[in-house]
Amino acid sequence: MRINKYLALATGMSRRAADQAVAEGRVRRNDQLAALGDFVNTKDVILLDGHVVEAPTTSTTIMLNKPVGYVVSRDGQGNPTIYELLPAEYQALKPVGRLDKDSSGLLLLTNDGQLANELTHPRYAKTKVYEIALDKGLEPLHQQMINDHGIELEDGNSRLQLEKLDKQGKAWRVTMSEGRNRQIRRTFAALGYEVINLRRVQFGAHALGALPPGHHQIV
Repeated sequence: MRINKYLALATGMSRRAADQAVAEGRVRRNDQLAALGDFVNTKDVILLDGHVVEAPTTSTTIMLNKPVGYVVSRDGQGNPTIYELLPAEYQALKPVGRLDKDSSGLLLLTNDGQLANELTHPRYAKTKVYEIALDKGLEPLHQQMINDHGIELEDGNSRLQLEKLDKQGKAWRVTMSEGRNRQIRRTFAALGYEVINLRRVQFGAHALGALPPGHHQIV
């Protein structure tokens, strides 16, 4: 595999950051400076900043119950990140999709690129399920609009499947197969509602179950 992919698997950095590290002369392959585009085989020894790094030979996927307040990033810019919740052996795993700082629930992390692609590419249409709370009861007409026709947002139509979870119409189960940035929050905001709580409980075949907030498990 190319050296940028190897470094990405070994450290969790992006391929762009890996290319930058190579360009800056921070990477050595078999005691020689690595070059952009180098291929790495199983016998090569790769050093980053003087330390040996090894790409995993097997794939690992974990499920994390992300708490509110944590960002899905390595650089939290002053905020706690999800990687502070994980032990060292999982620090190189990459998140599949995102949850914003104010959202919680099921987050998958993996070093399996094929799995990540299958979970996120639109052609696979993986179902995602969320439980949300609104600041006020949802009008029946607005429920019908969201379910039947969708709501036009600046990046296209947003159609969600809603299931009421309480009598007041504030708690809902939302099912969707898309995953645009803050799509659920923006959909309800377009109708004058605020999503005050959002938790993902299912992503494809993976369900959060009873996993406590801040904890993880191998899937």
